[in-house]
Amino acid sequence: MALEQRSSGGSILRALRVVEAVAAAGDGVTAKAIARRLGSPLPTIYRVLGILVEEGYLVRLHGVRGYGLGYRIAELHRDLTEQVVPPAAVRMILQEVHGGARAATYLAVFRDLDVVVAHLDHCTEHPGPNGMRIGEPTPSHATAGGKVLLAGLEPTRLGEVLAYSRLPRLTSRTVADRRALDRELMRVRSAGAAVEVEEYQRGVAGIAVPVRGPGGEVAGALGVSVSRAEFTARRWELEHAVRNGAGRVARSIVVLPGAAAQP
Repeated sequence: MALEQRSSGGSILRALRVVEAVAAAGDGVTAKAIARRLGSPLPTIYRVLGILVEEGYLVRLHGVRGYGLGYRIAELHRDLTEQVVPPAAVRMILQEVHGGARAATYLAVFRDLDVVVAHLDHCTEHPGPNGMRIGEPTPSHATAGGKVLLAGLEPTRLGEVLAYSRLPRLTSRTVADRRALDRELMRVRSAGAAVEVEEYQRGVAGIAVPVRGPGGEVAGALGVSVSRAEFTARRWELEHAVRNGAGRVARSIVVLPGAAAQP
């Protein structure tokens, strides 16, 4: 039984590695190229590819004689996004904050131990930070919205979240030391707002405030992101915009997506 379990686990892992290899290579990658990339026998790769194509996770692209990601992958991403996407009324408020503040505007929530972007309203004139995408995790210690959510946790749960994330240093300004982060979170609790300046991405800064739930708990964080130069010039204007927006969001909803799974 143990041997069968190891064999099954190895097959699953191999299939996942094949999907990752196709995603990294892009449309048209061949079975031989995948086999070389993964160091696996070609017959094994052909067998895995056949199963993945049959199940919709990959497609066979006959025009280029290779493989590409299947549409089932897109379906899974949509399913994931729908787990955290806020109601239409909340998305409209974020859109209005974006337009009024002239800044990319986002809502962050907890999904178990991860801080996830529930919604991001931006445009070419007011782009969001690189790597910040709807439905995907964002570094809790390096973003203003993440720090707001961390500041709302009880000490034990805060320790669990930080042990899980491990505080990677993303820029020279990232707060990657636990004691320094604890001091920063104290300032966030006192001010009722979190600021990040080039901690997540060089040249980018932002501010976020809590979105309170019915019982006063921190149910989410509403933040904006702009260039560092613009933040220096408009800091108080941006804070007023996010505080006003967060209050409107809190009044428009009962429970944010992901709130039931919050730490």
